[in-house]
Amino acid sequence: MLELVLADRCTGCNACVAACPTNVLDAQPDAPPVIARQGDCQTCFLCELYCKADALYVAPDVDSARPITPAEAIGGGTLGRYRRESGWDEWAGDPRHANEHWRMGEMFGIAARIDAEARVKVRLVESSQPAPERDQALPI
Repeated sequence: MLELVLADRCTGCNACVAACPTNVLDAQPDAPPVIARQGDCQTCFLCELYCKADALYVAPDVDSARPITPAEAIGGGTLGRYRRESGWDEWAGDPRHANEHWRMGEMFGIAARIDAEARVKVRLVESSQPAPERDQALPI
């Protein structure tokens, strides 16, 4: 989940705002963007990929906020890590940081298969449940 915009690193380019598929960030005139809808963050890391200034901290937990101070984010060495490990911008062409996003197709396929199997199991469980009698009240 997007946790932090480091104002002293931000260039104000708003590439992160444009990249976010769920509009978590709001652009501000003459100021860094603000995290306006943190709960909508999908932890997709697109904002971090497009931030050439490494001014964003995205925590890997999609379900809950994990507040962090700028000093902790800088000291932890995670700022820009996803962009670097993905081989973007100045890291392009560096064999230590090869862009392997093409492999995500395989991962999405595995996730889709697991989801489909889970849905079949749910349908089987639901179909084995006796239907409520017509005059019986359904639980709310």
